[in-house]
Amino acid sequence: MSQQENNSSRDKRWSLQGMTALVTGGTKGLGYAIVGELAALGATVHTCGRNRDQLHENLREWKAKGFKVTGSVCDLCSNAEREKLVEEVSSLFDGKLDILINNAGGNIHKETLDYTAEDFVALVSTNLGSAFHLSQLAHPLLKASGAGRIVFMSSISSVVSINAQYTIYSAAKGAMNQLTRNLACEWAKDNIRVNAVAPWSIRTPLTEHV
Repeated sequence: MSQQENNSSRDKRWSLQGMTALVTGGTKGLGYAIVGELAALGATVHTCGRNRDQLHENLREWKAKGFKVTGSVCDLCSNAEREKLVEEVSSLFDGKLDILINNAGGNIHKETLDYTAEDFVALVSTNLGSAFHLSQLAHPLLKASGAGRIVFMSSISSVVSINAQYTIYSAAKGAMNQLTRNLACEWAKDNIRVNAVAPWSIRTPLTEHV
């Protein structure tokens, strides 16, 4: 079988043609790669990020590749902005959503005793609260698609201790794993599949200090 035939077979097997996806934190790192892969497989993707210039640069790049990607500036730590994001996605995709990738996250690198109460709130909100709320908001759209999928971007640090400066981040990701299990059971009746992936360290801007 030729390489072209192999590629064609792969494309058909993994085709996402006609499907819609929302990827949070898609302007850099792992999220950026996820957006590109989903779009390359035929999905129509909406993403978001806090950096307007970076988002617009990425959108121009994806458009040049022929990808169907739109984007909006959004701070996922804000309830109101999360609600606005899902309203925009609902409008773009006619009230339906096939795939939600809860990818946005981040860390504040400190020793445990140096963390403040504000650090705790910020990290839990960024890594867990935003994903929980977005899943709630997106549920009607995912249900309307007939076969919705949610993927939570967890971390290996959610199951093993890897660094003293990941205490709150790791705890939030551990809670995300349990959230995944709960939603998978609760929303199965709505034909929504819920999974999490827990990658090891990947060379992205988030891990440049490591």
